[in-house]
Amino acid sequence: MAQQKARKNAAPKIEDRRGTGDELHQQIPSRGPHDAQGHLTTNQGIRVADNQNQLKAGPRGPVLLEDFALREKIFHFDHERIPERIVHARGSAAHGYFELYQSLADVSRADLFQRAGEKTPVFVRFSTVAGGAGSVDTPRDVRGFAVKFYTQEGNWDLVGNNIPVFFIQDALKFPDLIHAAKMEADRGYPQSATAHDTFWDFIGLMPEATHMIMWAMSDRTLPRSLTTMEGFGVHTFRLVNAKGKSTFVKFHWKPKAGLASTIWDEAVKIAGADPDFQRRDLFTRIERGELPEWELGLQLFDEAFASKLPYDVLDPTKLIPEEILPIRKVGRLVLDRNVDNFFAETEQVAFCPANVVPGIDFSNDPLLQGRLFSYLDTQKSRLGTANFHQLPINAPKCPYANFQRDGMMQTAAPKGRANYEPNSLAVAGEVGGPRECPTTGFTSYAERLADEPKLRVRPESFADHYSQARLFYRSLAAAEQAHVASAVVFELSKVTLEHVRLRVVANLVNVDPDLAQRIATGLGIPLPKASPAQVAPIDLELSPALRIIKGPLQKDSSKGCVIGLLVADGTDAKELAALQKAAQKAGATLMLVAPKVGSVKLSDGSAIQADAQLAGAPSVIFDAVGIALSAAGTQSLLKEAAAIQFAMDAFGHCKTIGASQAAQPLLDKAGVEPDDGVTDLGAEFIQQAGQRHFDREPKVRTLA
Repeated sequence: MAQQKARKNAAPKIEDRRGTGDELHQQIPSRGPHDAQGHLTTNQGIRVADNQNQLKAGPRGPVLLEDFALREKIFHFDHERIPERIVHARGSAAHGYFELYQSLADVSRADLFQRAGEKTPVFVRFSTVAGGAGSVDTPRDVRGFAVKFYTQEGNWDLVGNNIPVFFIQDALKFPDLIHAAKMEADRGYPQSATAHDTFWDFIGLMPEATHMIMWAMSDRTLPRSLTTMEGFGVHTFRLVNAKGKSTFVKFHWKPKAGLASTIWDEAVKIAGADPDFQRRDLFTRIERGELPEWELGLQLFDEAFASKLPYDVLDPTKLIPEEILPIRKVGRLVLDRNVDNFFAETEQVAFCPANVVPGIDFSNDPLLQGRLFSYLDTQKSRLGTANFHQLPINAPKCPYANFQRDGMMQTAAPKGRANYEPNSLAVAGEVGGPRECPTTGFTSYAERLADEPKLRVRPESFADHYSQARLFYRSLAAAEQAHVASAVVFELSKVTLEHVRLRVVANLVNVDPDLAQRIATGLGIPLPKASPAQVAPIDLELSPALRIIKGPLQKDSSKGCVIGLLVADGTDAKELAALQKAAQKAGATLMLVAPKVGSVKLSDGSAIQADAQLAGAPSVIFDAVGIALSAAGTQSLLKEAAAIQFAMDAFGHCKTIGASQAAQPLLDKAGVEPDDGVTDLGAEFIQQAGQRHFDREPKVRTLA
């Protein structure tokens, strides 16, 4: 009995094999024992031959519906959590419109793309990926960026992220990715964080995730505001015009406010000061009329262009740099109305990538193909009914009709007995119901498929996992590179398994040896040899557009900034009035922070009301800070920890600091040293409010 029990608990022998796309297959050896122990099966006990790839019609062909292993795995994953979303549970949303700049009839027959100046209603939901609905707004995490267009031809859902690539190449691996990234199964933590063993163990074994990891460890996953981040459709889609001509497209949302991120230490402190910081920011911006805007940009290309690229456009771990393929800006997205009810709208909205209108179509991207299958079932599980489309937030704003009837929570009351077609009931004067229309109805692009066998295989063109990761890292500004290295050091410092840390660093040697050395030094481990790469990484032309710092979308303007001004009894009235006037002229919001929220007596004897109390308004929630104190006011705050921290954090987070001359003792005690970002309270302070001064960073923290 003891021997049988020992054998039952023993780990099965496995061997590693790389597939044609360089994916890792961990397999029972073909010559090993093939009893039940250790074999991966479906819930029906059917053994699985390949747990890495969907069943497709050819290496780059569409996914086949008969793939029962995929359907069961995704089906079970979709139903693991109710009613909260499994991913993207923490969301904030608003209503608005999309306005077209120019007709796109040359590339798409979609009605919303035909007439310049036309406005299409939209609903937009932003979200974090890993945390639950009750988690905080500011973790290091990918952000969802989902747009529902209520077009005259039905709803189009562009469901993307604030990063243009993804962790995996095949949808079959999505449950594994999320299981690894979420809270560890035996202990239920960490919440909304990837700095733990199981995530990095998975990443280290999945070189295809390397490019995404560069983005995830960069400042892109620490956006300052939902309004200062980009959005991407991630996948390659198709546009189809009235003549049936197909054009590949990648969708981009470019923020009119520019790109801006927080520093990690700042993000952590914001989470403590205001867990709802980004949700509150979005809501209040719209309330005060500072309407968030993005421009829709398209990268348009054909098969000939795609065939010349050194990577596969169907691979969702790759992007096309905009220096190679410029972005055509075709319209703007404006959010102009907050939701009336959070649950009814933000929580109950249901997005599905399969919701497209005539003129927009799919590519054979294997991750996209899996998403087309998964989302509909997810909405049924989460909202409890097949009639979720009848909820007001999900219902089309154009007429819709079909023969689908009944079901839980049915609210429509179709008349007549025609619940099938074809029928001839109209001949007898009865309601016959709607019918198909080959002229205006959706027809899939008539792609020619080669006579390919059915097989589970990844195309060889997906096997280069490091070249674009190298492109991204080497394109970043020096400060951003330091942030990436420091982020990986932080995350891997939370990993308790030494072999996982070594494997990840070995993978990163292929990205950039200097990056790997910085991380190894930060971890206090020797630099390992580069891990084997099926395709040797190549040096692609650098893309400055991938930067935030010194990039084309860097936020430098003071417009839209929120400036925290520390005041106390004795603050100079004329100086305050000048600051308020300058901030208003620059389009910035000046918030007065005082030790007490009641009346503050100014130098001329007048009194003002503070907007916030010092203890509840740390500098992390502001884009820049000013300290407008008299000598007496400064003395009164020198023993106030919150006041010292107010200046110290602003300096440590590389923000612009403006201060009155009398406030110098407070700056000295906070360790604020003179530099270009430390000014008086004149015009220069307001002008620099939107800037970060990263040259200061080596003075205030150790970076990898």
